[in-house]
Parts: sequence; C-alpha cells; structure tokens
Amino acid sequence: MFSERLHRKHLSVSRQFITSCLAAFLGPFSFGYILGYSSPAIAELLKSKFLHEQQAAWFGSMVTIGAMLGGPIAGWFVEKHGRKYTMNFISVPLIVGWCLLIATSNVILFYLSRIVSGIAIGMTCVVSPIYIAEISTRSLRGMLGSSVQLSITVGIFVAYILGMYMDYIQMAKFGILFPFLSLFFTLSMPETPRWLLYKGRRVEAIQALTKLRSVNCDVEDEIRDIEEGLDVQDISYRDMWRKPELSRPIFISLSLMILQQLTGINAVLFYAVPIFKESGYENQSYLASAIIGATQILFTFFVSQIMDRVGRRKLLICGGLILSFSCFVLGSYYALKEHNYLVANNLKTLPLISLVVFIASFSIGWGPIPMLIMSEIFPSHARGKASALSIFTSWLFAFIVTKEFITVKESLGPAETFWLFSVFSFAGVFFVWFVLPETKGKSLEEIELYFLGRSMLKK
Repeated sequence: MFSERLHRKHLSVSRQFITSCLAAFLGPFSFGYILGYSSPAIAELLKSKFLHEQQAAWFGSMVTIGAMLGGPIAGWFVEKHGRKYTMNFISVPLIVGWCLLIATSNVILFYLSRIVSGIAIGMTCVVSPIYIAEISTRSLRGMLGSSVQLSITVGIFVAYILGMYMDYIQMAKFGILFPFLSLFFTLSMPETPRWLLYKGRRVEAIQALTKLRSVNCDVEDEIRDIEEGLDVQDISYRDMWRKPELSRPIFISLSLMILQQLTGINAVLFYAVPIFKESGYENQSYLASAIIGATQILFTFFVSQIMDRVGRRKLLICGGLILSFSCFVLGSYYALKEHNYLVANNLKTLPLISLVVFIASFSIGWGPIPMLIMSEIFPSHARGKASALSIFTSWLFAFIVTKEFITVKESLGPAETFWLFSVFSFAGVFFVWFVLPETKGKSLEEIELYFLGRSMLKK
C-alpha cells in the first residue's frame, strides 16, 4: 500500500502521521466533488429548464461567493481554535449545504446551499495546506502539499463519473457521505506542534510531535528548531502590509492566486460539459469531462512524486508555457469554426486534445503549487490570517472568471476569450521567473528567515 511504502521510505514519520494526512485530504476531496458536481448538475438543470442560462451562471458562481466568506472565517478559526478543530468544524457547513440542495426545489435555497458549501470550501483551502505543511518533514512537504490538489482532482473526477449515471439529487446524497467520514477521522488526529507552541503549550506540542514522528526520532531537536523561528506576537491585517517580512510573501502569494485563476481553470471545470457540447461532442460530453478528470489525477499524482526533486519554480514555468500554448490552440480552433473554414470540420478532436493538454499542464504547476507556496512562505504567527487573505483573493477572482466567462465569451467570442487566458498564463511565467524564490528542501523556519533577510534561497 502507498502508506506502507511512505512509512518505509521516510522512517522519521509514524503511522499516526500517515493517517492524519489521509484524514486531512478528505476535506479537499469534498472540495473537488463540489466543484465537479457543478458541471453535470448545470447541464441537467438547463436541460430540464429548471434554471435558465443566467441562473445557471449564478448556481456555478455561488460556491465562489461562499468560499470568499470561508477564507476569512478560517483565518480567525485556525488561530483561535487550532488547525485540527477547524477541520472538525468544516464538516458542518458541508453537511448543511448538501441537505439544503437535496431537500428543496426553490431556486433561492439552491443558491443558499451552494453558498454554505462554498464557505466549507474556503475554510478547507486555508486549513488543509497549513495542517499538512506544519506536520510534515521538509523531505515530504512538497509531495504531501501537492497531494492536497490531488485530493481535489480525485473529487472532481468522481463527480464527473457519477454525473454519467446519476441525477443531481443522487449525486448530492452521495456527496454527503464524505463530510461524515471527515468528521469521524479528524477527531483522532493530533494538533500541529507549531500551533501548540504558538499558544505556549509546549508539553502538548512535544506529545503531538511524538505521535507524528517515529520512536527513534529526537523530537526535542525539532521542537527547539521550531521555537527558534517562532514569533508569538499577534498581528492585524493592517500590520501585515507594514512589515517587509510579511508584505513580500503576501504579495507573492496573492499574485500566484490571481494568476492561477486567470488561466481560466475554474471556467473550464464549471462549464466542461457545455464546452464539449458546443464543440460537437453532443453524445460524448460527459465522457470527455471524465477524461479531463482522469488527466488531472494522473498528472497531479505525477507532480507530487517529483515536486521535491524538480522544485516549484521549474514546474510553474514549464506548466505556464504549455498552458499558454494550449489556450492559444483552443482559441484558434474557435476562430476557424467561427469563420466557417472547412478545415475546422476536420479538427473536431482539437478541443478535447487542447483541453486535456491544458488540464495536464495546469496539474503539473499552477494547480498544486500556489496553495503549496501559500502554506510555506508565511511565518507561524501570521499563517492563518495571511492564508485567509490569499484564499479570499483566489476565490474573488474565481468568482469573477466563473461568473463572467459566459458574458465575455458572448461579447468577445470564444476564440478571443481563450486567447486572453493564453496571455495571462504567459504573464504568470514572467512573474515566477523574476519574483518567486525556490522553497524546495527548506524548512518553514529557513523560509521565514529568508524573508527576514537572514538567509538565501535559490532562484
């Protein structure tokens, strides 16, 4: 089994560490399932005329509104009550969101269910990467941090597959199972030693780290390393912008989150089925969406295995270049189709190929890495609030892109829309090249010292 291989390869971690990581991945799985649910549900609701086009756009976008609220809520929750109990609490809005959707046929309550689910998603985006980063060893942090995105992609894929065989109510009933599983398994996980030390609970921090490390590991040394880099002062959102050691990582994280959304990824995921139907795959649209989901899983798993060898910068640059090219090709296909060129009729597989390449390149770089970087570059005393700000920004731009995708596509045309995404992807490459430092192989304390100007990180 994967967990046994992980345990043998990295003897410094315990089985409790592995089960805690697996429990922490259940929230991101539910996150992915909710995202993937949108595509088949929107297609079915439009076909049944329960929703019209504008209502369907709001149905897809309400999740992002909730997620914008969930980020700041989680920022307060993780600092006040800890990482573990935040993950416990997230199950509540997930369960409520699915119950509302199952129980009602009212459009307003449909919207409310998506907002509540979105709150849980926003909270998950903050706490799961933080928890994984704070309990991981430096040799595992890249692999496990990118596995948060892998869990999301598995959830998306499961939703796409079930969408081929279930209606939207049956899918909602299936989705409600996972918050209950998450609630059960997260109760047994330890709190992160860094948060416990931040709260002055040293004995509990040693006990937690002892559970997470193997019996032959000297936890006292690791505890001392954490304490040396720990700043216990509280900080406000306004103060974060006044300190260079915080303002610079915040600028980097916010920029990565914005550029990630401007690749157009959420527009593609939310509207995958309609896109393929428009491209001529009327009878195979759900299959095409399932192919996209499988591609996400395959390439996200692949990148999780090489993250700590290749590094964050190289993967972002490579992924961004391929993203830009695939969007350009997809836009060119729509340009040919728009002008009724006969050659477009012989290129009906091009949208599928282009989007598969798009998803593959997103999965090796701009999918997992912005959230991983977010969990690495903030100091412990500001990690919750700074991560909340990053997640709020991410979902704000996800809302803008998702809500306005149809409007922009209708006003500019599909060709110009995908060309615009191509330009943004290329801009991301420039940002990484000139601004982002490499964090692979560094402890969280070493990264914090870099932004304090006391150490160097490679570019």
